[in-house]
Amino acid sequence: MKILVTGGAGYIGSHTVVELQQQGFDVVVIDNLCNSNIEVVENIGKITGIAPVFEKLDMTDQQAMLDLFGRNKYDGVIHFAALKSVPESVDKPVEYYRNNLCAMVNLLECMKVSGTGFVVFSSSCTVYGQPDVLPVSETAPVKRPWSPYGNTKRICEEMIEDFTGIAAARAISLRYFNPIGAHESSFIGELPLGIPNNLVPYITQSAIGKRGPLKVFGDDYNTPDGTAIRDYIHVVDLAKAHVKAVDRIIEEQSNSDYEVFNLGTGQGYSVLEVINSFEKVSGKKLDYEIVGRRPGDVEKVWADTVYANRELGWKAERDLDEMMLSAWNWEKAIAES
Repeated sequence: MKILVTGGAGYIGSHTVVELQQQGFDVVVIDNLCNSNIEVVENIGKITGIAPVFEKLDMTDQQAMLDLFGRNKYDGVIHFAALKSVPESVDKPVEYYRNNLCAMVNLLECMKVSGTGFVVFSSSCTVYGQPDVLPVSETAPVKRPWSPYGNTKRICEEMIEDFTGIAAARAISLRYFNPIGAHESSFIGELPLGIPNNLVPYITQSAIGKRGPLKVFGDDYNTPDGTAIRDYIHVVDLAKAHVKAVDRIIEEQSNSDYEVFNLGTGQGYSVLEVINSFEKVSGKKLDYEIVGRRPGDVEKVWADTVYANRELGWKAERDLDEMMLSAWNWEKAIAES
């Protein structure tokens, strides 16, 4: 089957392309390379032995999208392409709404015109806001997220659900918690352009000397050590879940035309626990400083994974130390290249 992967040169997208190719799918990648590098596509080929077909394309360009679907027939789409920084979205809300929502409108229009059978959407646990109950399950109320980024994910989910109501298509939204780590080959990993907004790449870049002291945003949260708690999941575990989602649709195992699943480990770790894990596996002492809370950040969140484990036949396998070691190995590989 031919799968279109939008944002496939990005962090999660590239790891998912690897897993798809290794399961025999024919993959086409589109990406505008605003936060990724064309070398990622070449490195996917080094891992799998197959360089995926790549086209540089901005999904907000409606005509370019219509032309793409006019030239090719896709069995399904995995949609990653989006601006994705919580703090940046607070500063640039209009840019986030324009990019993320227009891209989704164009994609759904193309799917309808071409009769594309399904879409798996890269969503986020930010749609829960600060949950009333932890761990958070798929039945928890979707609240107004604390950031424009999270709100674009909520709106996109609603758009997809409405779309499946009128189109001959099925969809699954995968609500990620916090992806970290890198492929065991160290050919691909998280490589943000500019200053990282996510914790782990800032840790590794700080440790290797690219950045100054790590900033820990807030130590006055209602958590055991005062720092924010997240559910961290290895990016390869996450990528494998996308293949499971595609298989579920193809094998007609879905319970409805539109489904949602949480993707996490079910275990929450504080910022300081992540730092301690990194120091343990790397043998390096991190220089960090406590600063004020960051706008848009929730206090604590981790997943109830029972539903995803049962329905997708999938479970996260790697623990925090393994995640941090793979991220560190990736950072060292970048430095040596």
